[in-house]
Amino acid sequence: MAEAQLILRPVRDADEEVIRAAQQSLAIDDFEFAVGWEEGMAWASYVNRLDEFRRARQLPAPWVPATFLLAEVRGIVVGRTSIRHELNEYLLAFGGHIGYAVLPEHRRRGYAAEILRQSLVVARSFDVARVLLTCDEDNEASARTILRNGGTLENVVDNPDSTQRKQRYWIG
Repeated sequence: MAEAQLILRPVRDADEEVIRAAQQSLAIDDFEFAVGWEEGMAWASYVNRLDEFRRARQLPAPWVPATFLLAEVRGIVVGRTSIRHELNEYLLAFGGHIGYAVLPEHRRRGYAAEILRQSLVVARSFDVARVLLTCDEDNEASARTILRNGGTLENVVDNPDSTQRKQRYWIG
């Protein structure tokens, strides 16, 4: 069962190759795996940036305090989560508190639901009582995952950055 196997953990110095591969894997879906990573950035700088985001130090606009974790099963990275400790205007409208992804080769095994379940625990540790999640209107798998974790659909909004409308769900 996914919940018995999956752990969320911080990015390590040794994760560069696996994160670069994951970034490439999700580029086809136009999805950013490595939040805050920029092409050409030194790996140590990226790991440090993630720590700064978590500690809410030296954040450039529009970043908010956030915890970025890898989802791992038996030593294999299967996905990731980004847990925002607070929301700015954009995140409130379109992004939400938690953004998670499962790599294509690891989908349909229950990992998304478990990543979200564990992410909710982390969000609550940062005093986020009500958690906002969003997904594209045509992303039925993500909608099912959110609903399975107690999400309630609030509304569907137009996204100015995409032709896809966003569904906005609250948990808690």
